[in-house]
Amino acid sequence: MPPRRSLKILAAAALAALVILAATAAPPAAPPTDVPMAPAHAAAVRTPSAPTAWGGQRTGAEATLSDRVANYRIDATLDPLRHTIEARQQLTWRNRSDQAIRSVYLHLYLNAHRNENSTFYTEERNGGEGFRSGLDAGAEKYGYTELRSVRQNGRAVPWTFVQPDGGPATDRTVVRFDLPQPVAAGASTTLDIAFFDQLPRVTVRMGYFDTFHFVAQWFPKIAVLELPGERGATTVRWNAHEYHAESEYYADFGHYDVRLTVPRGYTVGATGERQGEAVEKNGLVTHRFVQGDVHDFAWTADSRTAPPLRATWRGAGGQPVQVTVLFPPEYRSNAAPVLKATLDSLAYFERTLGPYPYRTVTAVIPPYNGREASGMEYPTFFTADCVPDPSPGTMDQMTLDFVTVHEFGHGYFYGILASNEFEEPMLDEGLNEFWDQRMLHARGQRLHATNSWLRRLGFAPTFDVFGFERIGLPLDEPADPLGENAYGRLEGIGPVYARTALMLRDLEAQLGKDVMERAMREYYRRWKFRHPSMADLRVTLAEVSGRAELVDTVFAQQVYATQAVDDRIADFTSDEVVPQPGYAQVGGKQVNIAKAQAEENADAVRERWRKAHPDARVGTGPYPYRTAVVLRRRGAAVPQTLVVTFADGSRETVQWTGNERWRRFEWVRPVQAVSAQLDPERKHLLDANKLDDGRTLARDTSATQRWTIDAGTIVQTLLALLATL
Repeated sequence: MPPRRSLKILAAAALAALVILAATAAPPAAPPTDVPMAPAHAAAVRTPSAPTAWGGQRTGAEATLSDRVANYRIDATLDPLRHTIEARQQLTWRNRSDQAIRSVYLHLYLNAHRNENSTFYTEERNGGEGFRSGLDAGAEKYGYTELRSVRQNGRAVPWTFVQPDGGPATDRTVVRFDLPQPVAAGASTTLDIAFFDQLPRVTVRMGYFDTFHFVAQWFPKIAVLELPGERGATTVRWNAHEYHAESEYYADFGHYDVRLTVPRGYTVGATGERQGEAVEKNGLVTHRFVQGDVHDFAWTADSRTAPPLRATWRGAGGQPVQVTVLFPPEYRSNAAPVLKATLDSLAYFERTLGPYPYRTVTAVIPPYNGREASGMEYPTFFTADCVPDPSPGTMDQMTLDFVTVHEFGHGYFYGILASNEFEEPMLDEGLNEFWDQRMLHARGQRLHATNSWLRRLGFAPTFDVFGFERIGLPLDEPADPLGENAYGRLEGIGPVYARTALMLRDLEAQLGKDVMERAMREYYRRWKFRHPSMADLRVTLAEVSGRAELVDTVFAQQVYATQAVDDRIADFTSDEVVPQPGYAQVGGKQVNIAKAQAEENADAVRERWRKAHPDARVGTGPYPYRTAVVLRRRGAAVPQTLVVTFADGSRETVQWTGNERWRRFEWVRPVQAVSAQLDPERKHLLDANKLDDGRTLARDTSATQRWTIDAGTIVQTLLALLATL
């Protein structure tokens, strides 16, 4: 995953209607599967996995690096003018369980961008934040995957879109296939799937800009069937989550054989090894890539790519690794630094963690105006950043180096170890951030908070990389345990990066550098190609260090949890729920309803309603209101009562009796809320600040505002000025 709140995002901050909801065009739904789902809000696992989990530890004597479960053969054709993909795939899946499987679940991640009624956009809208820069590409930001046909042994497979996490019924990122022929225990089945992709403008991790196409999370990908003793599972269960705004991916290892057809003149890069020469026919060129023992496949195609930069790296075992950097002409200056950082990363990660098991690494530098595709990782393949001036001793140089190291590092933590990024993002984003900063620190690289122009004037402040992680972190009152899942966070995924890096750096300071490195090498050796859990990391660190009490205490304090009484209302909103723009099926066709049109339709509905209800009170209207109250807790957990009053005089009273650090309450009602009051009976006078127990929608300046400033804020302001120069 891109370092959204790591150096890349911290540097950015520091250098700073009618939508008709289409019913599924699938055959009638079959009865639901009899295999349960992993909990919607599953997070850090506390029970270590069984020694036999995922087929047991890989010794190197096996025929394959991983225990391959899901194998894909895909033929795809890109239309770069319409930005579409026509594809067929054969998915061969093996049932590892001891029971027959009647239904399987697949991810259609691209459907997160179908319209703003998806789980992804609903969470972004309700959270008030956009992905990275928040770039709004208008109607072009929408895209989708459409299933054309699904067959098992020649028989049609009915499908149903489901929402395992309880997201909106309009989300189509998880689909259930009800198989005509159940898959017996230990047996395999092959599904023939025809699908169509409409790519979005690159705004969130993937998509197109002009001739540049970065194609990721683009094919139907089967979810993971977990067995007892794996990642805390006590029964056979499906692990499938909707595509959340803050989450990423989790999949089984397998073998990929992919043929990509593009127009003549397009340079193609992809996961895995190129097979032979490309084949040209009728102006189209087909490239074939094959890679075993990976759990995903991504690719890029662009007619503007400059001649690639290449090098060969050999590790301690002597196996050659072909390193390729693809870049557009305008970022030629970035290519050599990206190549060097990749080569350096191969050496460091092999020395400190273990051997790199593949024979290729491909880094892609996005074009100008395509930066939203930067900083994304896939097996053997990642996107770096693109900066104007990577001169030595500048922020741009550090940004380019760090993002390259970070995305390569994901090849180990996300790629080879393959933890569950939905439920335990710390095992990928957090561990990777720590190891990246550790590498930069080991080679004496510091963050230079300047650019070439200011450097010539003598202004060149520097920061230690771990010290810089502190800037902008809520160290005084973290809201979420590091072990929380990716999408159940008040403060978003960002603190997972920096807080994990600092936690592990502090643990290393107590254990010793050599001990930490030895423990992490053992973690990699035990769990490569096996999907470890948080408990598996904890146990490995404890066993290898011989200091179980220290390790367990740190995990209890920082991973599984995050005293004074100080509860407050942190946020109070009550907004109309109106139809959102995006693709909708109208009259049997996909119609892209633009934002302006959706707003115009909503305004027309409001106007008609006002004429029909001239005496309606404020806070009522044709649309319902979504009211949300976020409660925050600084200190000890105490039972609380929250009363929300609405425009018609009605009330909602709820109890908060848990020990969470935050809680969001939501209602959808015909009228708007006007006030929210925590502890209305004033039972908790020990509460450090009672002024923040009440909120109204109207502006209230009766309480004294509290302003704070610290050195980190000054630095951020200064660096934000630098970003404009």
